[in-house]
Amino acid sequence: MRRRFMTRILVVLFALSLMAVAQAAKSSAPATTTATAKTDLLDINSATKVQLQALPGIGPAYSQKIIDGRPYAKKTDLLNKKIVPAATYDKIKDKIIAKQK
Repeated sequence: MRRRFMTRILVVLFALSLMAVAQAAKSSAPATTTATAKTDLLDINSATKVQLQALPGIGPAYSQKIIDGRPYAKKTDLLNKKIVPAATYDKIKDKIIAKQK
């Protein structure tokens, strides 16, 4: 009898922990989906030096090179014009866009 009682308590605790994990995942989901929204892409043709430096792998030197190489017809121009190396481009390609005026 005591064993059944302990088993039931463990099952209830396990179910509660699963519900807590599901709730935590549900509440953090909107933040990750909005971060990848198209409107959140950084325009390399108009971004400031500080905004560019916020990108992974972009420091003061690369941000200045990006600014000096403007305008860009497409974001792959960063590779074609040898502004940034391929490894750095791979880190930022999903975070940038090259808008035309």
